[in-house]
Parts: sequence; C-alpha cells; structure tokens
Amino acid sequence: MPVPDIVEGGADAAGGRGADAWTGFRAAPAHGSDAGVLVLSGSSGRIEEERCRLLAREGLAALSIRWFGGPGQPPGICEVPLETFGSALDRLRAEGARRISVLGVSKGAEAALHLSVLQPGIDAVVALSPTSLTWANIGPGRDGSTTPHRSSWTWRGQPLPFVPYGTGWTASEPAGAPVSVLGWYEQSVRARPDRVTAAAIPVERSAAELVLVAGGDDLMWPSLRYARELAARRRAAGLPVRLVTRADAGHRPRLPSEGIAPASGTFRHGGSPAADAALGAAAWPHIRRALLGPRPGTGPAAPATCQDSASATGQDPASAAAGQDSSK
Repeated sequence: MPVPDIVEGGADAAGGRGADAWTGFRAAPAHGSDAGVLVLSGSSGRIEEERCRLLAREGLAALSIRWFGGPGQPPGICEVPLETFGSALDRLRAEGARRISVLGVSKGAEAALHLSVLQPGIDAVVALSPTSLTWANIGPGRDGSTTPHRSSWTWRGQPLPFVPYGTGWTASEPAGAPVSVLGWYEQSVRARPDRVTAAAIPVERSAAELVLVAGGDDLMWPSLRYARELAARRRAAGLPVRLVTRADAGHRPRLPSEGIAPASGTFRHGGSPAADAALGAAAWPHIRRALLGPRPGTGPAAPATCQDSASATGQDPASAAAGQDSSK
C-alpha cells in the first residue's frame, strides 16, 4: 500500500477551559480518514508527535493531547477529569472519523481503559504497559498539594476508587541513580488489599476491542501481570482480548520505525532497545488491525482470545511519586 501524504499541525480545545482544556498535535492522511485514534503518553504528559505521524502514515487520523500540566489543567496526574479525553474524541468525530480508538502507554493506558468503560462509542483500545488498577495521583492536584493521596482520575466530578501508595518502601539503587519503582507498586497492593477490588478497572464492561501489550522485564510496574489480569476479566465475561507479550521487554515497547526511547535519569524501565522494539514489532499487526478496523479483502481476524508471546533471548520513593517521567 502506498504511503499517504500527511497533513499535520497543532490542535486545541474550543474555549480552553475546565475539563475541555487541552492543546495537542494532529496528523492525518491528506485525503482524510474514517478511522481516528487518540494517542496518550505516560507520566511525561508529552504530546506524542512522532507516534501520531507513524499512525497517519498507516492511514489514521491521529490526535495527541496534553492532558495535565497545561493551562487550565491539574499540574500533576491528580484528579484529571476523564471528560478531557472525551472532548478530544469528539474532535476526531467532528473531522470525519467513524471508527474511534485510543492508544495509550502506562498512565495513558490507564486512562484509555477507563474511557473504554465510561465513554460510549470507542471501538478499540490499545494499552501498552497497562495497569489493571486505578492508582493514586502522581504529582500535585489543582491545590498544589501532592498528599494526601487522591485518585488519578475523576468522572462527572467524582474521584474514581484507587489504590494509595504504601509507606516505608525504599529503593535498592544507590543514591542519585535511576530507580525501579516496581517494588513500590507491589508493596502498595500488599499494604492495602482492601482497596484493590474497588480500584480494579472493569474492562469486562467495555464494548471496545482490546489489545494489551506488556513486557515481562517492566521495572516500573508489573504490567505483564496487570495485562494478564485484564485479559482474565475479559475472558471470564466471554469478551475478546488480544495479549501480546515478550519476557525480556521493558516498560516502553517501541512501534516499527520509532526511535529508541530516550534514557531516563530518574527511572529504570527494564528491557533493552532490541527487546522493546521486538515487542512492538510483534504487536504491530494486531495494533493496526484494531485501530483501522476490518478492511475489504483482509479476511477474518485471528481469534482474539489468544495470547501472542514474542520469542525472547534473555531477560528516594517520595520524589519518584511526585515527579513525572519525562522519558515516557
């Protein structure tokens, strides 16, 4: 298939106030597209221009937005209104998209999964390095305070149930070195088992097609375990799900033609450039199919209840919680 010419440029929400406040970047085929995708970063909050261009070359209208830290928004991932994303989805529809999807990584995947449950009209969600739980805030809310812990998200003005971060956890790395916070998330679940059931993201209530992508060497949070929990909920409800994994990949799978993820001076993400790229390559056909939808002459999709495992060849807490990871 020939690569289409693409058009790109900035985008923002009309009015720029309240839950609708966002700025962003849009890339789309020059001839337009009937398939639109909202692209969400992780805790960096950055606008994913490179990923939008990649998706536009595949025939999608791709929009990425800043969903915290901008004008009129919470400065951290703290009680972010999920309606913010709804207005971005409306923008895609207004520009002609009939198939609507959300692709998110890490905290963006957390938001994407919630949207698939709460927002009608989402056809597919691709969750890279997802969580199966709603977590407490990362950084300050509108009041400028990071503590006490609050939910990362609100819906219709009400905070979603969440798991707070445990106390007493310390990183094992030397002072000043990048840290893995995987153990902190694991300890937080052990410390507050009473919060887990209510905080579970109810993907069994989502009508969207779901693709999960997770590496077994994720050192940020146990995304492969979370992805398996999400997949189990879907299967128990008789709903389709696709899970693509690789044992030696980390927190940042890379899609074909994307460059190596930038190094972080704050966090250890696990994996390696080769393994992260291999996981993205294995997931790519399923991601494209989910985002673009059925196409004439492509034949039926493979059964969506199976797991694809790519071949593998090997394998201070307070400031970490308050800070965003600029490399995600």
